[in-house]
Amino acid sequence: MRLGINTYTYMWSIGFEGSRPHTPMTAVGLLEQACRLGVKVVQIGPNLPLDQLSEPELDAFCRSARERGIELELGTRGLEFDHLVQQVALCKRIGAGLLRTIPEIGGETPPIPDIGGHLRAVLPILEREGVRLAMENGKIPARDLACILDETGSPLLGIVLDTANSLAIPEGWKHVTEILAPYTMCLHLKEFIVKRVWHMMGFTCEGRPAGQGKLDIPWLLEACRKSRHDYNVIIELWPPEQKTLDETIALEHAWAVESVAFLRRYIPD
Repeated sequence: MRLGINTYTYMWSIGFEGSRPHTPMTAVGLLEQACRLGVKVVQIGPNLPLDQLSEPELDAFCRSARERGIELELGTRGLEFDHLVQQVALCKRIGAGLLRTIPEIGGETPPIPDIGGHLRAVLPILEREGVRLAMENGKIPARDLACILDETGSPLLGIVLDTANSLAIPEGWKHVTEILAPYTMCLHLKEFIVKRVWHMMGFTCEGRPAGQGKLDIPWLLEACRKSRHDYNVIIELWPPEQKTLDETIALEHAWAVESVAFLRRYIPD
């Protein structure tokens, strides 16, 4: 188990539709942040797609990661066969052993009975290339994800366990962890709080630095010892929007520093 960051640690800094900084963080910039934080794992997600880089840019990124001794993981969306084949090839290109994906087809969650077929279709490619494929929880109930993996029965298929995503179903984070811990190939540690709105008719869910929210992190890490896989812990952040984008980005960077400092109590590498 090693501690790392990903492109969702710095969503505001990278930018997205509706919020673009003047100088967005680049893939190499994310590696530089990892060095500043003292972490040696970086997961690149679809909000900063490597397949949109030119060959010289991709070469520079891979060289920078090697020189810094950073382990790379790759993130994408979708279960489409041709797309996953391309992403597995990209994993091999950058030296990533783990490919994270969101289980969807055409941007929509497919029928549960169909997901196993999509996984089995790409399994020979994973076996040939030695790449693991992990689905992230979110829109599919945890028990259904566990059943899909039990049915496929391959050690190359697993879960990226996110501590907050399943609140949208809704499923509690401890419930999801207890079910999916044995299948976990990567842990997205996303701290959060849930609080009442001022009129008491509803709730808001908001991010926090690691250790300052609802997660019982010692319990979480102990529960994930049930994993059958060697997995890394990736910090993700949900900093709330501030008055200006610069202030929001500053908060994001501060939370990354605080989160790494807190988690080093449990994950010294």
